Amino acid sequence: METPTSARRLDRLPKAHLHLHFTGSMRHPTLVELAAEHGIHLPQALVEEWPPRLRATDERGWFRFQRLYDIARSVLRRPEDVYRLLREAAEDERAAGSGWLEIQVDPSGYASLFDGLTATLELFLDAARAAERETGVHVGLMVAANRTRHPLDAKVLARLARQYAGRGVVSFGLNNDERRGRALEFEGAFRIARRAGLLSAPHGGELQGPRSVRECLDVLDADRIGHGVRAVEDPRLVERIAERGVTLEVCPTSNVGLGVYDDLGQLPLRTLFDAGVPVALGTDDPLLFGPRLVEQYRIAREVLGFSDPELAELARMSVRGSGAPESLRKELLAGVDAWLAADPEPVGD
Repeated sequence: METPTSARRLDRLPKAHLHLHFTGSMRHPTLVELAAEHGIHLPQALVEEWPPRLRATDERGWFRFQRLYDIARSVLRRPEDVYRLLREAAEDERAAGSGWLEIQVDPSGYASLFDGLTATLELFLDAARAAERETGVHVGLMVAANRTRHPLDAKVLARLARQYAGRGVVSFGLNNDERRGRALEFEGAFRIARRAGLLSAPHGGELQGPRSVRECLDVLDADRIGHGVRAVEDPRLVERIAERGVTLEVCPTSNVGLGVYDDLGQLPLRTLFDAGVPVALGTDDPLLFGPRLVEQYRIAREVLGFSDPELAELARMSVRGSGAPESLRKELLAGVDAWLAADPEPVGD
């Protein structure tokens, strides 16, 4: 592809970030520093060999990915660590041009440290409000259940999320290995969350194919689907997603990092976009994959050939699919229009 002499800066494109996990948002230097403070030994894959070489399309690969993730989570021991993580995540979003961050948290992973589920969620919410005040980036929480645990645990989290709907919690999710828990098993939890007015945003169509996506649509009544890229294996399913306006949270470097696709050129972003599917670019876990949000837009531009009007539409889709307040959505959408109306800048400036 010919190198342009001028381009609009992607870090100045207003956008929303809808697919970022709490622990996975941590900066690598923060991980190393906190591990040293708490006397936690980090494997080489999280130190000199960072970002680690990953592939999770088989059980052994997923186990390694999950082990590294669990080690990273273990460095968050104190409330001040939580405040730091969310402040730095919001700072990184501000640098990327994001006006809205919707970050996924599973309070059960920290409940033993912070006096139970309710106290843990309140800690996260207070840290999110502090990060918002300090950075100007608006932060909403997605409470996300773990599909490798019992569906009754997910119902507990859904009831907890319901208590804080409208008070910082905006969505309810479902994550972890699709091969170990089908979406349909969690219908009860999502029913509780939907009745509370929370957006339904389960993972699907990453390590498994169209069936996983269909269950998210038909059983969990998804407003958004985390990843969803393997819906392209069923063209009629892609049509249904477009017709219903369900946003897919596509995470390019994560999909390649975990082996869903062998290289960035294979990503079906163009196919989904051209079919009218709303797409919100995300990073998933930059702590383990490296690149952050601007790099995902750069991949769309430089690898997949998206023009600036198309990149602007991707940004609009991220805003429309978010749980942001209507006033903020209007502000961000106006900012996207202004970005597109501005003249490109010389490359390198």
